[in-house]
Amino acid sequence: MDPFIVKAIQLILSLSFLIVLHELGHFVPAKLFKTRVEKFFLFFDVKFALFKKKIGDTVYGIGWLPLGGYVKISGMIDESMDKEQMAQEPKDWEFRSKPAWQRLIIMLGGVTVNLVLGFLIYMMIMFVWGTAYVGPEEMPEGFAVVDSFEEYGFEDGDRILEVNGKEFENSLDINKHLFMRDVQNITVLHENGSEETIAIPEEIGTQMFEQGIMQPFVPIMAPVLDSVPTGLAAENAGLKKNDKILSINNKEIGYWHEIAPVTSENKNKEVELVYERNGEIKSTKITPDEEGKIGFIKNYDFDVQRKKFGLVQSISKGFDYGYWTLRDYVYQFKYVFTKKGASQLGGFGAIGGLFPDTWNWYGFWNTTALLSIILAFMNILPIPALDGGHVMFLLYEMITGRKPNDKFMEVAQMVGFFLLIALVLYANGNDIYRAIFD
Repeated sequence: MDPFIVKAIQLILSLSFLIVLHELGHFVPAKLFKTRVEKFFLFFDVKFALFKKKIGDTVYGIGWLPLGGYVKISGMIDESMDKEQMAQEPKDWEFRSKPAWQRLIIMLGGVTVNLVLGFLIYMMIMFVWGTAYVGPEEMPEGFAVVDSFEEYGFEDGDRILEVNGKEFENSLDINKHLFMRDVQNITVLHENGSEETIAIPEEIGTQMFEQGIMQPFVPIMAPVLDSVPTGLAAENAGLKKNDKILSINNKEIGYWHEIAPVTSENKNKEVELVYERNGEIKSTKITPDEEGKIGFIKNYDFDVQRKKFGLVQSISKGFDYGYWTLRDYVYQFKYVFTKKGASQLGGFGAIGGLFPDTWNWYGFWNTTALLSIILAFMNILPIPALDGGHVMFLLYEMITGRKPNDKFMEVAQMVGFFLLIALVLYANGNDIYRAIFD
């Protein structure tokens, strides 16, 4: 199946799952506090719905516009902007008639569900699949290091032993830690057998971001193909599993990390690729895509170790992994407010790209857990029209004892709604621009 279709199916399935559970987070406490819920929709039903059915006081349905979902709670100023209802006298079963603490719980329900769900999925992943890691013993060739990091004392062939004086279990995580965590020093084993502890400059993550160096350490591996997904350039060029890349565009390729610089220079340009198959030298024409990729999967020539956990350990490890996932995302969120960060914002295309090219449940659930935690964080931001905006006004009411008037809430809701629409258009516009021009 075409990788685009595989990613699209995973994206729709994952978002549908997360949206329904998020809205249930609002729906359940609303019902518990005897608040009427008029609608419960997956996707938006602008003008019409693909499916709808009324059960009791609530219309359940599926809209045609897959930009999210919603519950319409009676007596609440939301994206429906139902001014006629708000102009009437408050009813006992309306949101606005409930105590502030009940309204706060209702509004926090969706975020809480997404956050808890993300952690639970990570716990399930730890129990079913455990964690994969590659230690220095499994990487006899070590890392290739970008030029700017050689200035600190790193060398090609280095193997990571410790970070901040502690054993570093998974060497492949070093780039993530440098970018998003407090790395003060790294102890490496040089190719000549000597060990060295190298000090890392402060704000190294910011420097990496500004310089566009997000992978300063790349594993040194032979350029042998593990597999070739269908529908991509590599398959169209006739490449197969176990082919060894020898050169691209007349540039000799000795290791895997030497491929990306060549293909990135030749995006959407046809190049000649020379490879070895069963001892025979062959060549083919191939065109890297707009991201500089040619569609094959690495054959890791080192052993990936896997650590399995029991039920109790899985809970602890899953919680820890969820915490660091949330913490890392919050940390890197600051880059959104830079010119470069804003230009890298992505919409549904970028989200779909997080899923694997071929279906596997581990990749699906891992990405779904990440999206669940991202949705929780994004929804709690204090922006009108988001859950966080409602929470902000409710906290103001609980602290001051004064409720913002309906006119102010309507204007705030409208401003927040248009801000979100603009952000969605901008992010998806970035996806389109990159697909056409990059």
